[in-house]
Amino acid sequence: SQQVRGMATLKMISIRLKSVKNIQKITQSMKMVSAAKYTKAERELKLARPYGIGAQEFYKKAEVKDEEGEKGQLIIAVSSDRGLCGAVHSSIGRIVKTDIAANPNTKVVIVGDKVRNILQRLYAKNIAMVVTEVGRKPAVFGDAALVAQSIINSGIEFSKGKILFNAFRTVVSFRTTEMPLYSQNAVANASKLPVYDSLDSDVIQSYTEFSQASLLFYSMKENATSEQSSRMTAMDNASKNAGEMIDKLTMTFNRTRQAVITRELIEIISGAAALETKN
Repeated sequence: SQQVRGMATLKMISIRLKSVKNIQKITQSMKMVSAAKYTKAERELKLARPYGIGAQEFYKKAEVKDEEGEKGQLIIAVSSDRGLCGAVHSSIGRIVKTDIAANPNTKVVIVGDKVRNILQRLYAKNIAMVVTEVGRKPAVFGDAALVAQSIINSGIEFSKGKILFNAFRTVVSFRTTEMPLYSQNAVANASKLPVYDSLDSDVIQSYTEFSQASLLFYSMKENATSEQSSRMTAMDNASKNAGEMIDKLTMTFNRTRQAVITRELIEIISGAAALETKN
């Protein structure tokens, strides 16, 4: 029975060792794929930054402020549909939960399915819109424009708004950032807007729609770069942890096998000695 138990333990360790080696192969492959995608995302981010920075500078120069009133707050949470990338999604979900707790009259537009899963159980009534199929392919300006147009067509009214996303810093770090988002009325009532000539309601509406699409495009690019770099780091750490686990399991397997062999030798020697004594 001891020999059977020893063989069963060896078989379990062997199965576990094989599964960990397979997991290490997967994480190493994901790291290589993420590294290639990160290089492309970082290159595209440099081209997308002027869109977001330009829109923010206009708001600052025109001194656009939030509307007065109780129309509520709008939060656009930018994430993606894919996981295994550290705290990219949970950091945004945590901030959204805090904002909803402080202001229950908050509507959330979620770009990506992961943040929806975080908020669905407790704050489903605050979710106004969810945009899925994000993160599989690099975002283009047309995607951001489509999301912005859907938000405008939904008729969501707000006196205060912001966009939450993860701003890329370095390969191993990102910062969860928020950008102000203003409605058309807030832009039209800006104190220094009259310095610009030939501004009527149609021009203001067109620019408001374009600026929202620009900010969304910029935030989606920043978040995509942060996601790929975070996934690359996470998969690298997972591969190292799998390597350490493989070393420990290999050592345990060798010790267990040696113990089984030693026990069998002891049984053989003891049986032979017993036969000699009997004879």
